[in-house]
Amino acid sequence: MAIAAILAVAITCLVLLNVVTRAMSASIFWVDEAAIMAMTWMTFLAASAAAHFGHSVSVTLFTDMLSSSAAHFAQRAVDFIVLIFAVLMLWLCWRWFLPLDLLRAGLDTTVFQGETFNFIYAEPTLTLGIRKFWLWLIMPIFAGGLTLHAIANLARPLAPSRALP
Repeated sequence: MAIAAILAVAITCLVLLNVVTRAMSASIFWVDEAAIMAMTWMTFLAASAAAHFGHSVSVTLFTDMLSSSAAHFAQRAVDFIVLIFAVLMLWLCWRWFLPLDLLRAGLDTTVFQGETFNFIYAEPTLTLGIRKFWLWLIMPIFAGGLTLHAIANLARPLAPSRALP
């Protein structure tokens, strides 16, 4: 949450910098991309924490009409669906980043690209000039965090006041 809060402040500063430099007709083009990446990281970090604390947005119209035991069952079903989603996302990130194939290639991205036709480690950002995979690392970080939080949610006793995520 602390990193997400720092990123929120960074986004505000970047947007203000962008406004000021554009008003002075001296735009700094990398600021837009940096703000977008900071917002992406902030969103995924905060979403993982929201799943942990049960602060996710939810619509309780249906569960409010259920009996207490049926509402508890629905909550567990939602927690299980979140776990399935998180594990699926971890698997997709594994397939996307192919870390074992990169290790087999001796961390040589040129060899890795030739063997897998996967260019994830070579593509640079348009204005920042860094490799995009560094920015995309938030996806497996989020998937790992969401998986842990989903397992924790299923392992703990269900509190009667806990909202559905």
